[in-house]
Amino acid sequence: MDGMKILLVDDEQAIVTALTPVLQSQGYRIVTADSAAAALQAAEQAQFDLILLDLGLPDADGIDIIGKLKQLTEAVIIILSARHQETEKVRALDEGADDYVNKPFGIEELLARLRAAVRRLRTPAGVLQEKFVSEELVVDFALREVRLMGEEMKLSPKEFALLEVLCRHAGQVVTHRKLLIAGWNDPHADGQYLRSYVALLRQKLEYDVAEPQLILTEPGVGYRLVALPIQP
Repeated sequence: MDGMKILLVDDEQAIVTALTPVLQSQGYRIVTADSAAAALQAAEQAQFDLILLDLGLPDADGIDIIGKLKQLTEAVIIILSARHQETEKVRALDEGADDYVNKPFGIEELLARLRAAVRRLRTPAGVLQEKFVSEELVVDFALREVRLMGEEMKLSPKEFALLEVLCRHAGQVVTHRKLLIAGWNDPHADGQYLRSYVALLRQKLEYDVAEPQLILTEPGVGYRLVALPIQP
């Protein structure tokens, strides 16, 4: 991954020992921290591309240092946590985390989330994508055109608005709040509206709406577009 630098923040030595060689084999450079204080000190002393942050740290709640890390670095923050409560996930994302992976996790799942983050990092700052192009899905944001396996799909303005924000964060969870703002310009709009429009999107884009493969539900949190853009 072009030597991208990861700060791995976790006090479970078994996880650090297991993850470090795997990530290094993928070309990442790894720095570890076993506490919130050590993580903040590392972020003050060096720049990182990605931060893998455990929430259950010995000296602080990981959620409480997300904002401080964001002030110190522009790194993408991915939460690694055994906390499965929906409110905790939403709070972490609202504080500025970019994604989360539940413990225990498979290494392929983690690597997929890292690849999604790397694609985001490779988009120049301030440059808005003109198109989203994956193997099956092409979305032209300027022309507002959508093609699935080469076939044009007709979307309503709200359907397109929701799909656009999912595409711009492909591979990452997008919270209900962000989607409600995109579709209704109101984070407190009725969530049933969102569920209804996601169902309409799935009817047009999924092969089997009963078992969606493109737009996945993150229960209580939001949705994730799993199609990743093709690298130019």
